[in-house]
Amino acid sequence: MNKLIIDVASEKIFLMIITNSNIYNITKDNTKNNYEKLTLIINEFLNSNKMTINDINKIYLNRGPGSFAGIRNSLSVVKAFNLVKNIDYYCYSFDDFEYEKDIKHENIPHLCEKFKIKKNLIKPKY
Repeated sequence: MNKLIIDVASEKIFLMIITNSNIYNITKDNTKNNYEKLTLIINEFLNSNKMTINDINKIYLNRGPGSFAGIRNSLSVVKAFNLVKNIDYYCYSFDDFEYEKDIKHENIPHLCEKFKIKKNLIKPKY
């Protein structure tokens, strides 16, 4: 199962792919121009790892708190992936895991399961 983590709520755009055998990630500057190109950035990242959006089974999206524009744009992109490709998504916040120590992006899928984060539910925290 291949998972894509998208976090644009903080100072950098952060993307991570988790496969059964590898973890890949990139960061990009968190600029208005990059918000508008988010789908292109995701596609380039997937292509650089010999994948396409069709290879992704689940998406995990940081819903904030953080950058209003980044969260809004990333929510729109993920919702579009869900509608077009039927990819389930989970909108988490690091606040959801307040009692966990040393939270890392690669642990997000496990933490969403542990804390029963509902899939396909959007409740942004701007």
